[in-house]
Amino acid sequence: MNRRTRRRRLLMASAVGLAAAAAGAGWAWRRQAAAEPAVPGLWEASFPGPDGRPLAFADLRGKPLVLNFWATWCPPCIKELPQFDRFHQAYKGRGWQVVGLAIDSPGAVAEFLKRMPVGFPVGVAGMEGAELMIALGNGAGGLPFTVVFDADGRLAHKRLGETRYEDLVGWAEKT
Repeated sequence: MNRRTRRRRLLMASAVGLAAAAAGAGWAWRRQAAAEPAVPGLWEASFPGPDGRPLAFADLRGKPLVLNFWATWCPPCIKELPQFDRFHQAYKGRGWQVVGLAIDSPGAVAEFLKRMPVGFPVGVAGMEGAELMIALGNGAGGLPFTVVFDADGRLAHKRLGETRYEDLVGWAEKT
């Protein structure tokens, strides 16, 4: 093999190597970007429960999550809570988590949950929860507001307004 042929082969091998490295870097970047949370800092957030114990979102990572924003003074919120509880009971065995974040005061939430208990965790978010809703795409700041995250922490579905059990099941089957 002459010198010119060797040089050509070396250049071809280098070009193929560079292309493979670029493709690998692009794949890694896309995978990392896809794993980024929908809202920076969401998974580091923590809210007190009505009993004062913290509800840490870091503990919820790695499984699909239904997050419902509600308030004790919101009639559609109260109407849909049993639907979330029903979904929680039916889908927790499949790895699904349900969390309610009340845009309310701790005392009001504690009193409400005595009258209408739910089986899923509830956090008291107050105005900080309203800011989180806006960051998640609820620019109107209305209630109820529901978001669904896949197991990788990506936002999969969101709805402003009342959510039905059938909606939750449909989202779970698609996520």
